[in-house]
Amino acid sequence: MKVVIVGASHGGHESAVELLSRYEGNDVTVYEEGDFISFMSCGMQLYLEDQVTDRDEVRNFSPEQVESLGGKVLTNHKVTAIDVNAHKVTVKDTTTGEVKEDCYDKLILSSGVTPATLPVAGSDLNNVYLMRGRDWATKIYAKAHDEQVKNVVVVGAGYIGVEAAEVFNKAGKKVTIIDMINRPLGNYLDDELADKVTATLIKHGVDLKLGHSVQAFEGQGQVSSVKSDDGQAIPADLVIVAAGVKPNTKWLENTVALDKRGFIKTDSYLRTSAKDVFAIGDAILPLFTPAGQPAPIALASTARREARYLVENITMEQPSRAFPGVNGSSALTVFEYKLATTGVNAHNAAMLNLNVATSVYEATLRPKFVKDGNPAVTVKLTFNPESHIIMGGQFLSEADVTAHANTIALAIKAHMTLEDLAEADFFFQPGFDRQWSLVNLAAQVALGETPSV
Repeated sequence: MKVVIVGASHGGHESAVELLSRYEGNDVTVYEEGDFISFMSCGMQLYLEDQVTDRDEVRNFSPEQVESLGGKVLTNHKVTAIDVNAHKVTVKDTTTGEVKEDCYDKLILSSGVTPATLPVAGSDLNNVYLMRGRDWATKIYAKAHDEQVKNVVVVGAGYIGVEAAEVFNKAGKKVTIIDMINRPLGNYLDDELADKVTATLIKHGVDLKLGHSVQAFEGQGQVSSVKSDDGQAIPADLVIVAAGVKPNTKWLENTVALDKRGFIKTDSYLRTSAKDVFAIGDAILPLFTPAGQPAPIALASTARREARYLVENITMEQPSRAFPGVNGSSALTVFEYKLATTGVNAHNAAMLNLNVATSVYEATLRPKFVKDGNPAVTVKLTFNPESHIIMGGQFLSEADVTAHANTIALAIKAHMTLEDLAEADFFFQPGFDRQWSLVNLAAQVALGETPSV
C-alpha cells in the first residue's frame, strides 16, 4: 500500500510511524512544507524559560525515526494540489522550485492550522510577532533577553497568550494582555477558577485589559503602541498576537468538502468526501465525546489519537467501530497555580447548546491537621442534570492536582454518574489526599450532600 501523508506534525508523523510499525511492505512518504519536523509549540514556554535541554529537542519525532522504519520524510516540500480521481498529488520543492507528481493508494491530510492574524492597520510592523512554531520560538526567545524590549502587549488571553505574558513578566518586562473576552482562559475555565487566575496575574504585575479589542498597531516601521477600542494607546516595544488559529485548508477548496470556517469535513471514520482521502489533526472537527457532537480541539494528543485510530482501520472498506472521540483535556501552569480541565465547561456548553448543571467544591488538599503543603483546591464538575452523567471537570490549586482531570476524563469515557464518582474507591494517605478523595467529595457536594471529611 502506497500512502502519502501531507504534514509532518504530530498527527502526520504518528500516522507514518503507525503505518510502518503495524504493517509490512507499506510505502510511506511524508511531505512537509516547513524545514523542521514536529516542533512542539505546547513546549514553547519551557524553552523560553530555559527549562529544556535544547530548542531542537522540543519535538515528538525526528525524520530519522520514520526513515529507520523504511519511510521517507521530505521537508521543504509543499503539496499544492490533489487529483482525487487519478489518486495523485502535485508537490513543489520550495528550495529548488521543482514540481513533481506522486501517486497514492491512501492519502492522509494532516495540514494543521495557522495562527490567526488581526486584520487591523499596522499588522505588518516590525516586532509584531506570532507565537507558534520553531522559527517564532527562536525570535521570541531573543526578544525575551533583549534589554531594549521593555513593554510587551499580548493580544489574546488563552493558553498561548497567558504563557507569553508569564514568560515576559518573568523576564522583567512590563506586560499587558488585551482580549475581547472578560476573563483570562475564558474558553477553558469557568468564572470560579478564572477569577483566581485573574488575581494572580494582577498580583504578579500583569496588566489586564479585558473586554476590549485592538483597533490598530501604531509605529513608524516598528510597533510602538497598541490602540484599543476605547482609544487608549498601550506602549509596546513588542506585540505577541495569540488570537487563535485557522485551518490551513484554503488550498483544499474544491478538492474535499470544507465547512464554512474552513475545517475539513470528515465522517465518523475520519474519511473525507474524496475516496481514499482521510484527514486528522487540528484542521478537522473530531467528535467531542461528552457533547456527542463535533468541535474544534486543537491538541497534539488529539491528533495522535486520531492517527492511531485511522491507521488501525485504514485498510477496511467499512471499519467496525467509529472514532471514539476526545475530551479536549489540557493543563497549564500560571505562576503559582496549576490547572487542568477536561470535557464540557461553560464556554463550550453555550457554543454547543448543551443543557448542563454544575457544582463547585473548595477545600484544602489534605486533612486540616496537615499544616505544611496543604493548599486550597477548587474543583468544578459539569454533569447532565437529569442522568447525572459526568460531562466535564476543572481543577485548580497551588499543588499539582492536574492528574485528577485524567480521572474525570475516564469517567466521561465510561459514562459514569455523580453517584459512581461519589463512592469510587481511591487510596488514602494524609500526606497525599483525604479519606474521601477530592473527586469523591466534589461528586458528593454535586449531589447535594454535606460530606463528612
